[in-house]
Amino acid sequence: MNATHRNFVVGLTGSIGSGKSSAAARFEQLGAFVIDADAISHALTAPNGAALDAINTAFPGVVTDGVLDRAALRERVFHAPAERTRLEAIVHPMVRMTTEALLASELARQAPYIIQMVPLLFESNNSRERIDCAVVVDVDESTQIERVTSTRDVPAATVRQIIAAQMPRDERLRYAQFVIDNRSDLAALHDQVERLHSVFVVNAKRVEEVAACT
Repeated sequence: MNATHRNFVVGLTGSIGSGKSSAAARFEQLGAFVIDADAISHALTAPNGAALDAINTAFPGVVTDGVLDRAALRERVFHAPAERTRLEAIVHPMVRMTTEALLASELARQAPYIIQMVPLLFESNNSRERIDCAVVVDVDESTQIERVTSTRDVPAATVRQIIAAQMPRDERLRYAQFVIDNRSDLAALHDQVERLHSVFVVNAKRVEEVAACT
C-alpha cells in the first residue's frame, strides 16, 4: 500500500427502520467502498459461521447442527444486559478484525472514500475513533414503526422495545456532522446522498493531499 495514502472514512448510522441500508447502497453505487458491520456480523453467525462455536459455548442450545436459532438467542439477551454484553464480547472483536482487513484492502484504497455503516456507531469508542465524520439517517419514530412492521413482519411493540434500547434520537443527532432526512421517498434520499457524495469526494482528496505532505 502507498505509505502516503490515507482513507477518508465516513461513519453511517441510524436507528432501526431509518433507511441507512438504502443510503449505503446509493453511496456504493456512486463509488464509495461500503463496510457493513451488520452484514459482517450476520456472516459470522450464518450456518457454520466463525462465531457459532463460541456462541454455543456461552449460550448452550442456541446452535443446532451448525445453525443459530436467532430468535432464541435474541430472547436470551434482549432483556438481560449482562448476557448481551457477553454476546458482544464474542462477536464484536471478530467484526473489528474483518473491518480492519477491509479497511486495508486494495478495493478500499482505490475507492474515493469509505462508508463504514455501524448501527451502534456512537455507542462504540472503537468505531468513533476510526471515522473522519458521521452521517445519521434520520426519521421519526412513527415512520420507523410503520416501515419495520410492514417490511420485516415485526410487531410494533417489538420495534418500540428496540428503539427504546438504542441511543435516543436527539442524542444521536447531536453527534452527527451530517443528517439525511429520510421521511420522504427514495428519490429524496438519493438526492441527499448524491450531495453528500460530492462533499466527501472533495474532503477525501484534501485528506490525501495532507497525508502526502507529511
